[in-house]
Amino acid sequence: MKKIIMALLLVSHALLGAASLATAEEGVQTNPAGIGGVASLRGLSELEATRAADSFKRFPRDHYLESSYVYQPPLVPHTIRNYEVSLNANKCLSCHSWKNAKEMGATKISVTHYVNRQDQVLSDVSPRRYFCLQCHVPQADAKPLVENRFLSVDSLR
Repeated sequence: MKKIIMALLLVSHALLGAASLATAEEGVQTNPAGIGGVASLRGLSELEATRAADSFKRFPRDHYLESSYVYQPPLVPHTIRNYEVSLNANKCLSCHSWKNAKEMGATKISVTHYVNRQDQVLSDVSPRRYFCLQCHVPQADAKPLVENRFLSVDSLR
């Protein structure tokens, strides 16, 4: 049994070596710059090097963003830079809670956010709905990182 496993390992190792030689002969490079960096969605950079931060994305100015699918959490139509959402504070609730929404001119959070897992209605936001950014994300004016051919549900257009 050991001999069979060793033979399979040797064959697979030989095949991998042949494939890498064929790739090199075809001129395909895994690292185009040849500097030993890692190619990723952020570009080619050395692991030890600190690369410059990307520029800030532009956010649309307070306008309603259409839903793309049924039960999609609403997108945030404004920047949330420097918003604290932690165990001690939730900046979102300063405008979107039922108590403050009318005065602030903001959308009230859904009544579903006041219901716990046992379907009991609470007087405050349910702990499972407290961290808004788990579901609601700001919509930035940024080019997609990867190709996307997603189509909206016909009834939502």
